[in-house]
Amino acid sequence: MPDIMVYLACLRQCLERTTLGRLSRVTEAMLAMTGRVTMRGLARWAGTGGSYRTIQRFFTTSINWATLQWVLIRHHLLEPDDVIVLGGDDVVVTKAGKHTYGLDRFFSSLYGKAVPGLGFLSLSLISVKHRTSYPVMLEQLEKQHTATAPEVSKKISSGKRGRPKGSKNQQRRDVELSPYLRFVQETSTRVLQMIGTSFTLVYFVFDGAFGHNAALQMVRH
Repeated sequence: MPDIMVYLACLRQCLERTTLGRLSRVTEAMLAMTGRVTMRGLARWAGTGGSYRTIQRFFTTSINWATLQWVLIRHHLLEPDDVIVLGGDDVVVTKAGKHTYGLDRFFSSLYGKAVPGLGFLSLSLISVKHRTSYPVMLEQLEKQHTATAPEVSKKISSGKRGRPKGSKNQQRRDVELSPYLRFVQETSTRVLQMIGTSFTLVYFVFDGAFGHNAALQMVRH
């Protein structure tokens, strides 16, 4: 196994030395261990300097994971001549219980129905050259972030073709975004602010269910 610190050295700009050392122990243990990943299992595989107490301290440390992932992607994965696309999709993790924060029923495409669990919005930087997705930010969905489809107008047709007489043009750019689209917009804006001037993002790829005008105006804004 290569020395993981060679790849994690770039994280010194956003992590303290002690936290970085604990991260390296946890990473080495996760790459080496088999079976279910637990804190006790990590402590057994971490070796010297990776006691159970050290693993506990690491997971109780507040870390900006989006920044860490972006730094790793920028230093080791992106190429200057590559075309990068920002992509997003919902991720559902089934979870039992009643007291987990954010626990609700979310639609899962794998099961084809709404299942009890945790919902997340995942934003990734997609390399067109290598056809690879690099997850950069993961935010948990809450109950107020409901992805409701836009209401379809059910007007009764008069039978005449063409535009009705006297109708006026409507302002389609000033739309009221749903709570879910506002959440997506806020999250994607944070990604753009984090990336800064490293490169220019031109395209945004999202679920086909949101191929409507409100989602279009969200991306434009």
